[in-house]
Amino acid sequence: MGSRKKQMAAAIKEGKKQVAFAKLNNCPTSPRKMRLVADLVRGEKVEKALNILKFNQKEASGRLEKLLLSAIANWQSKNEEASIEDAELVVKEIRVDGGSMLKRLRPAPQGRAHRIRKRSNHVTIVVGANNNTQS
Repeated sequence: MGSRKKQMAAAIKEGKKQVAFAKLNNCPTSPRKMRLVADLVRGEKVEKALNILKFNQKEASGRLEKLLLSAIANWQSKNEEASIEDAELVVKEIRVDGGSMLKRLRPAPQGRAHRIRKRSNHVTIVVGANNNTQS
């Protein structure tokens, strides 16, 4: 019974070697603006995703490009013997969640105050090797 658990643990560990992730917390951009850029690279191959982010005009694309490079480096540190070109890395998952909000007050007419919400977000990128290769 004990050897079976070790085999299952080894299989799970091998599966986890195929994926790597990187997180960016409390990025001072609204989640809506970040999702516009994140939707462009979801499911794309890593090389194409990097090109999309490099030549995109939005500010969020620069932050996502840096995060994607970090995820690729994390994958490479897990799989030192494999090369990125052979693995055909893909952006498996990219998640943008709302972060903490800074609340500020802005003067409004007739002595009132309007609340300004300065939003931030958390981004998680998961990259993995493309297993379904067609011949």
